[in-house]
Parts: sequence; C-alpha cells; structure tokens
Amino acid sequence: MQQGFKQRFSRIIKWCGGLFFLMLVFRLLYGYLAPGTAAGNDYTSDFFGSVDNLRKNYASEKKFMKQDVAQQASFAASQKYDKTATVKSKTTQFDKDVTGVKTLAGSFNGVIQYEQNTGNKGNRELHLLIGIDPAKFDSFYVKMQSFGTIKSTDITKIDKTNEYRQLNAKKASLEKTLTSLNELKARGGAITDFVALHDKILEIESKMQELGVELGNFDAENEFCTIKFSLYEGATEKGISFITRFKIALQWTIKYYAILAGAFLLFFAAGFILVLLIDKLKIVKAIDNKLGE
Repeated sequence: MQQGFKQRFSRIIKWCGGLFFLMLVFRLLYGYLAPGTAAGNDYTSDFFGSVDNLRKNYASEKKFMKQDVAQQASFAASQKYDKTATVKSKTTQFDKDVTGVKTLAGSFNGVIQYEQNTGNKGNRELHLLIGIDPAKFDSFYVKMQSFGTIKSTDITKIDKTNEYRQLNAKKASLEKTLTSLNELKARGGAITDFVALHDKILEIESKMQELGVELGNFDAENEFCTIKFSLYEGATEKGISFITRFKIALQWTIKYYAILAGAFLLFFAAGFILVLLIDKLKIVKAIDNKLGE
C-alpha cells in the first residue's frame, strides 16, 4: 500500500516537473521568435506623411503599345509615374553621415527639395526629400543604404498616366471656355453683363494658372524620382543575452505555473466538496426512506 502511494506520488511529481519544463522551454522559444517590443523610435511611421505641400516628382518612360490586331503595328506611348523610395537609418556618427548624404546627393545631381533637422545632440533627426534623375534612381537608392544601420526601406511606384491625361483634357476645356468668353467680351452689352463676364474670365484664368502648376510637375525638365531619407541619431540597440531571456522566461513560468496549479487545486477542491455533498444527500435520503418504512 505504502509502495503504491510512493509510486503514484513520484508519477505526479514527474508530470508536474515535465509541465513546468515545457512551459519554460515554450517561453524561451517565444522570446527568440516573437518580434521585439523594445522602446525606441517608431521606424514604421511615415514622417513625410504629416508634412503638407511637399514637392511632387513625376517621371516618364516610353511604352511600346500594339494598336489593333489587324494592323499589327506598334507605337510609343509615354507613361507618367511617381516613384518614391523611403530609407530610414540610425547612426552613431550623425554629423559625418549628414555630410556624406549631402555630398552623395550632389555627386548624383540630386536636388534637396525639403530638409528638416530636429532634436538635441545625442537624439537628433534629419529628414530629407531628394529629387533624383530617374536613370540614376536605383544606384542612388543603393548608395543611400550605406549610411548608418538601416531600419527600414521601401519603394513605391504609382502610375500617373491617366491623371496627366485628365489634366491636359481639363486644360483644353478651360482654353476653349476662355476663348468663347473673350469672344463674348468683344461684343457690346450692358455694363452688369460685362462685369459678370470679366469676373468669369478671371476665374477661368485662375484655374488655368493652378492647372499650369500641376502640369509643370510633369514637364520633361522637372522629371525626378523621389528619395525620402530619415536619419536618426543614437546607439544601435544591443541584443538580449541568454541569461536575461532565461530570467524573464523563468519568472513568467513560475507566475503562470502557480496560477495553473491554483486553478487545478480549486477545481479539485470543488469536485471533492461536490462528491461529499452527493454522498451526504444519499445518506440523508436513505435515512428518510428508512423512517418512511
């Protein structure tokens, strides 16, 4: 009897120890595989997304399109597109890398269209919007990744051909309207009609000027691709040692193992009390039956 109790007790201890070990190993693996949650700059956020009135850069390339199947002919169509690369980097040599970035931009004939410096020494940030020739875009993008420790990179290309065509169509429509209004202006009429016509002409001319600015971004001499570069100052984050990970995993395991054990004991105690109640009710029922006889 005593030997059987010892065996059962030993088996229970082994099961409990095995569960504790599995929970510890699970937490260690989770620490290595789960993404880091260390505090620091949010490199996923887009600084330039919150800045208004940034210069818009567009480029173009020739696309050879087939007309119809019968003719089997091809013609070159100009595709307008917006190509943007985003590079975010962290460095311990902030001043040196700032100089290097600007020197590199100059060597590629890049145009710094926007610049912002923020923060105090030790925690500074540099944000640059650089217009670069489409033919040099890829090589410049690769060179920009040599500064500091790269935190994130991204390239986005958006077709703008339809937008360009719509702007040209709108321009042609406004030009026709303006020509018609000027022809009406040359005719005689009441002074009130003349004033209203003059105001309408000014409104159309204002719209054409705004449209001209938008179309100016598509001009051949203004064709650029965009590099959005953000440089953050600070030491590179150190990796977490195995001792630290083991300590965190052990603390987590002890905490949740105790919760699990407590829940099991409560469940066991509740079951034991329930069994006692059922047995007591059976005894009471048996006594009642005997008294009833």
